[in-house]
Amino acid sequence: MILTPTMTGISTPEPLKYAFTVKTSAHSARSGSRPISITQSEWQQWWSIESNSETRALYIHIPFCRKRCSFCNFFENGAKPSRVTEYVNALCQQLTDAATTQFITSVPFDTVYIGGGTPTDMQANEILQLANVIQSFPLKKNAEITLEGRLNGFTNDKFDAAIAGGINRFSFGVQSVNTEVRQAAGRFDDEQTILQRLSELAQHPTATIVADLIFGLPGQTFDIWTHDVEAIINTGIHGVDLYQLINLSGSRMDNADKKGKSIERADSQARSMMYAQGAALLEKNGWERLSNCHWRSDKREKSLYNTLAKQGVEIVPFGAGAGGSINGHGVMNGRDLSAWHDAIKADVKVPGMIMSINEKNHVDKIIKKGLDGGTLGLAEFSIPLRRHLQPLFIKWQENGLAELEDDKLYLTLAGRFWSVNMQAGLFEYLATNPLLAKVA
Repeated sequence: MILTPTMTGISTPEPLKYAFTVKTSAHSARSGSRPISITQSEWQQWWSIESNSETRALYIHIPFCRKRCSFCNFFENGAKPSRVTEYVNALCQQLTDAATTQFITSVPFDTVYIGGGTPTDMQANEILQLANVIQSFPLKKNAEITLEGRLNGFTNDKFDAAIAGGINRFSFGVQSVNTEVRQAAGRFDDEQTILQRLSELAQHPTATIVADLIFGLPGQTFDIWTHDVEAIINTGIHGVDLYQLINLSGSRMDNADKKGKSIERADSQARSMMYAQGAALLEKNGWERLSNCHWRSDKREKSLYNTLAKQGVEIVPFGAGAGGSINGHGVMNGRDLSAWHDAIKADVKVPGMIMSINEKNHVDKIIKKGLDGGTLGLAEFSIPLRRHLQPLFIKWQENGLAELEDDKLYLTLAGRFWSVNMQAGLFEYLATNPLLAKVA
């Protein structure tokens, strides 16, 4: 068996800091698919057959932002009100038409995610308009319906409209509460405004309020990060994600680096300690870890969409730039807004990419679900595949990244921090050691 450091990490007294060199991407995925072409009639036929998925999600993309953050490389369209209104009207008509198809009506949806972009840049009446159309889809009882966005501009009218339309979960990109760090990242609002608004929203008796924090931002020291986490805990919100900063190509931050104008920020080793500190603070205060990067303070928070998305379930996408899967095929709608509008008006398939069915998806689901949650259930693998992977698992244990126990592989704190690298390493191992390609 071929084993390399990119698969196993390295042996070091401090695996949390040094097991791998750096995390280079937000996610890791094995591609067992290739782009394919389908005709308009074939595309329409997809919507006339029943889904064979037991669990599925609906993803709706709102590709507008009022401002581009320094770390973001997927800014798409400025949030000019008239453009947003035109888009929401067209999107709602598309959703209304789709809601009566055999494919949509055949299986209820467990969760809905309205992402972007900045969906909270919609007006209150537009949020309610979209939410009401979502209610025309078959939804499971108490389905999780998330509206993503930012706190700036998210007025009480918008919150009330969302609640009235059945939206029950709100995910806000806070990133840091520190005013100076936020300004450097291109964020709106100061610390007091952010914390006060989160505390107000968290008082709602049924709505789930979640915040994203990023560690490693320019100007964000270890002490500032500690305060970020403590301040979020004290707001009384129900869930938090701790994400490591990734230097994305094409972002304003990346461009500043290339010009030698970057603001000092934590390296990978310092970020590992920030992750450990954030996890420790949350768990010391009674927060439950649901995944390597997500914790909750209240049982109402389930983070269902994010959990299912990482497990490779069917996700039906709508909107320019939306991605998901239909009938086992990966689907990525093109980002060009004009082309999307033209396709909607002509009632044809929107431009984008369709992928062939991934025949290894059943194994990929087990891997992604287990490594994202911190526990890999080895009994879920076939016996030959488990034996095939055993040398890699043993090396992970030797390198302080995991612990093997009966039919489970548990990630250590270091393993949870480096889980994306480990997932990439596992897929590399399967590709490099194809002895059991038929079962993997």
